[in-house]
Amino acid sequence: HTDSPLIKINFCGKISWINDQDPFHHSLEIDEDGNFWVPTRMYPYSQGAQKYKKGEKFYDDAITKISPEGKILYQKSLTEILLKASLLHEKDFTHTDPFHLNDIQPVLENGKFWKKGDIFLSLRNSLMIILYRPNTSEVIKIIKGPFHAQHDVDIISENKISIFNNNVQYTLDGIKTFSTEILIYDFDTEKFSKKFNDSLINNKVITGSNGLNDFLNDGSLMVEQTDHGRMLFFNSVGELEWEYLNKASNDEIYWLNWSRIINNQELISKIKDLSNNSKCKN
Repeated sequence: HTDSPLIKINFCGKISWINDQDPFHHSLEIDEDGNFWVPTRMYPYSQGAQKYKKGEKFYDDAITKISPEGKILYQKSLTEILLKASLLHEKDFTHTDPFHLNDIQPVLENGKFWKKGDIFLSLRNSLMIILYRPNTSEVIKIIKGPFHAQHDVDIISENKISIFNNNVQYTLDGIKTFSTEILIYDFDTEKFSKKFNDSLINNKVITGSNGLNDFLNDGSLMVEQTDHGRMLFFNSVGELEWEYLNKASNDEIYWLNWSRIINNQELISKIKDLSNNSKCKN
């Protein structure tokens, strides 16, 4: 989650490569070619940020694609993207962190509303989800709605995406965090619905920052409650099947960050084979 170099380690925990060109942060998503899409903070600033930014500090978020070998294949400043699409105002540059890009979700196959190679972007502080096409540098669609400080975006069908709504609202009485919501956006109807809302409320799933959800093919759902080091798994009808608390022997609870459910059987078999036949040396 925090700004840092991007590091790949092998199964035995040995460093394979390090990329420290820019600070990397938040999510790490893999496309169909095995490349990694990661938010970064560009420095030196992009031309757009250099021209318009105010004050001494500015987070010039960028979308960055990294090869399996750790090389930057593509990088584009979010400031430049939004300026080209006329989605920025001068007041945006008075804030240190106007966008807060926290997830880049690659599109793996063509669909009715998107093309393979497109990416979904979650901009927490701008309260926007953007469908962007890197091949043509186009903003295809802007989604705004009943979400606040949102994070994880996932494609769940040919016409729907899920959005992890942290549901943090800024009021005259201060910052208030309400129950987390899993929102479903339907591209056909351009309307939102909620998934397993009662289950999330009854199990007190609340996380002010970060967090994600992961749907399996059978409709079951994993939710990461980042701030409280908690992971919950609901079956396809919203019943809680298990939960995990990241609690150490000293009774301290530690964050979880961008957990995943592995449901690729080939990958599961590979991991089991490595576990059973590994010859790691200290």
